[in-house]
Amino acid sequence: MPHTTAFFVTLLTLFAPLAQGQEATAVQEPPALSVARPVEATLAAGEGDSYFLEAAADQFVSGVADQESVDVIVRVFGPDEAQLAEFDGPSRGPERFTFETEVGGRYRIEVTPFEQEEGRYTLTLETLEPLATGGPGRVDQLMAAYSGAGTPGGVIGVIRGGEVLFEKAYGMANLVHEVPFSVQTPSNLGSTSKQFTGFAIALLEAEGLLSFDDDVRKHIPELPDLGEVVTLRHLLTHTSGYREFLNTLAMGGRRLDRGDHIDRVELIEVVQRQPSLQNPPGADWNYNNTGFGLLTVIVERVTGETFPDWMKGHVFEPLGMTHTVVRAENNQIIRGSAQGYGPGPGGFQNMEDLGGAMGAGAIYSTVGDLAKWMRNLQTGELGGADVLLAMTTPFELTSGKSTGYGFGLFIDQQGGLRRFQHGGADTAHRAMLMVFPDIEGGVVALSNNAGFDSAKIADQMAEAFFGDEMKQDTVVEVAPAEASAEAASAFDPTDYDPVDFEKLAGRYELEEAPGFVLAFTSDVEGLHTQATGQPRLDIVPTSPLSFKIQGVEAEVVFEVSGAGECTGLVLHQNGAHRAKRLTEAAWAPTSEQMAAYSGRYFSEELETFYSIEVEGDRLMLRRRRQVDASLMPAEEHVFVGPSQSKLTFVLGDSGEITGFEVSAGRTRGVTFQRVN
Repeated sequence: MPHTTAFFVTLLTLFAPLAQGQEATAVQEPPALSVARPVEATLAAGEGDSYFLEAAADQFVSGVADQESVDVIVRVFGPDEAQLAEFDGPSRGPERFTFETEVGGRYRIEVTPFEQEEGRYTLTLETLEPLATGGPGRVDQLMAAYSGAGTPGGVIGVIRGGEVLFEKAYGMANLVHEVPFSVQTPSNLGSTSKQFTGFAIALLEAEGLLSFDDDVRKHIPELPDLGEVVTLRHLLTHTSGYREFLNTLAMGGRRLDRGDHIDRVELIEVVQRQPSLQNPPGADWNYNNTGFGLLTVIVERVTGETFPDWMKGHVFEPLGMTHTVVRAENNQIIRGSAQGYGPGPGGFQNMEDLGGAMGAGAIYSTVGDLAKWMRNLQTGELGGADVLLAMTTPFELTSGKSTGYGFGLFIDQQGGLRRFQHGGADTAHRAMLMVFPDIEGGVVALSNNAGFDSAKIADQMAEAFFGDEMKQDTVVEVAPAEASAEAASAFDPTDYDPVDFEKLAGRYELEEAPGFVLAFTSDVEGLHTQATGQPRLDIVPTSPLSFKIQGVEAEVVFEVSGAGECTGLVLHQNGAHRAKRLTEAAWAPTSEQMAAYSGRYFSEELETFYSIEVEGDRLMLRRRRQVDASLMPAEEHVFVGPSQSKLTFVLGDSGEITGFEVSAGRTRGVTFQRVN
């Protein structure tokens, strides 16, 4: 399970795949929308409808497109015709949309069919009201897209002094049986569960039953000796160098999105097949579910109890968390719990929880129980101060760089307030827990809807309820003074000279995802960026060195040396992601050159075949049980594949292709040998 909101199989997809708005059909004056006045319409293949509404600044807008017999995409454009948002969820039923206005004017809502579909839909504008400033009203607006009888929903909680200050449920916990979400509905925490695993290990360490610095092989001797000692502390802090089991199994053809079974023993088997560590222990932070799964095995071997039973008797019951349970298997019944849902061909569809997730995820809980947990994170009533200090002290790499991560918790700030937080995402369930220890406050956001952005909603909840105690967010300087917040606040985008962009234009590769390249260009239509395998998006300057990416919540800040040379950038989207500038032009192989890579390849580690073939002007990757995918050339002998995986081909002594290594974020350097 990933931290914050990144889906576990998607290794690094930083831009949402938003297409540019299609041209509206030839309508001289698009019809106006009015609240609670549905508009029935029919879409023909390849066509689209546009509607407009007049809105003042600082308004909240929500609506729904009822997809009666056509799958639609809803796009929102501002008064300047820049795309603000896109909504493309389930293919039938309600397609909900929400947005907020920054300036007054005419906003356009465009409805187009997915691909070449055609059929009927009904568009209804549900809300057009001032942006709420009070906490409860703001939460209602944030949750508008997850409300109603046909939509998987969630529950929101605000905690102060260990007590629930506000809680409210929205939408449905079970669509089949038409059960609404309630504040008592247990929901899957996903990776938010990791802090409980960290707490378990810290408790056992305090009792003298193990040490953070024990060699993991002391407790799991069947793990291989890969040349360097991996400790429990490395497992707790994502610095072990072990393969990430979910990504590794997915590379081998396992369909995690289809509910394929994963047994816990497979975590050990993944490491046993690993030829070497991906990094020296403690040298690199690489989010890793394997480590937290192995920690549950250690708890069981040290205590002689199953992990669910030990957690119940030593953590949940002592804290009064009577509605919290560890789900040992993904087919275990959790009474009254929320079923997970994701978009499917006929609307929302059931999504099964991940198998083998215990320790990395698999805890179900409620807002009320999590309030008790958050109180303990501040008081140390159970465990004591030393346990809390261990959990909330950021680990430092061997280089001395802080990871900002303790034992299952990120340690950072929001609005000047110290914060402990962790998000979660199973196949469909989403979660976020944030604790602000200095004000004894916290927020919880839980959902069974795969489209739920738990981190964003929790951030905004914290601002709504604790904003008076927050300071203006401090901008970390990653570029010269002209890109500072002060410069940005006085910057007028209309004064920007496109000639200045020439020194910034080019290709930039993300350090954490080699092969994922952001290309920046300019033409008579404006400034643009395009990520590997994704459509081109417009960008707008917010300072001489910072640019807002239109249609997604993302910004880039370029880094310029003292000599005036642009050396890299930082992409701000769900965190800060640094990218280095590429000096070589993009490689554009001919069909004849691509043919040299065609063949069948086998990975002994994965026990899996990959086939690579030329199809027209593209190189195609074909894998058992997976969708065929294009390989995009990055540089000579290097291609970018699905989910930003990077394939680096290996040449023999005579220059022939003998195999390749594939890296996909959390799993790196898996070898394939050519077999024909």
